[in-house]
Amino acid sequence: MNPQDLDMNRRALLKTVAAAGAVGMASGLPSAVWAAGSDKPELEEVKIGFIPLTDCASIVMASVLGFDKKYGIKIIPSKEASWAGVRDKLVNGDLHMAHVLYGLIYGVQLGIGGPKKDMAVLMTLNHNGQAITLSKKLADAGAVDGPSLAKVMAKDKREYTFAQTFPTGTHAMW
Repeated sequence: MNPQDLDMNRRALLKTVAAAGAVGMASGLPSAVWAAGSDKPELEEVKIGFIPLTDCASIVMASVLGFDKKYGIKIIPSKEASWAGVRDKLVNGDLHMAHVLYGLIYGVQLGIGGPKKDMAVLMTLNHNGQAITLSKKLADAGAVDGPSLAKVMAKDKREYTFAQTFPTGTHAMW
């Protein structure tokens, strides 16, 4: 027998064994990987917390316009009073999902500013459209950015008040 023929037969054998192995593994997949077919949603009512700000509009309008019905669910919007309240209701399972500050979910995941709990971000409504705003008095004094604010504060030595919305909001990072 020619060595080249032997090599070709060996290749054919390896291909056949590999194909048979793949078919054998694939035949076990349907029962192990695929769940029983159902188009029924996991939850029929989805409670979504929100703070009444402009970026909650997609949640509110999806409910008002009935977008949820197309998917066999009912969105139950839940107006919340504070970011801490939203966080606590997410952690306790009182809300299925929520409109939150960008960093709030990461804070909960890490245990910053409240109890630690595994969280997931499945959809983002916006990417931080916040801004730092100053009083008209400071703007009139020339405070239009960080360095000019520092100069105004150095000239006019007094107590200044600054605030942020929530410890894990991006406002706290500035």
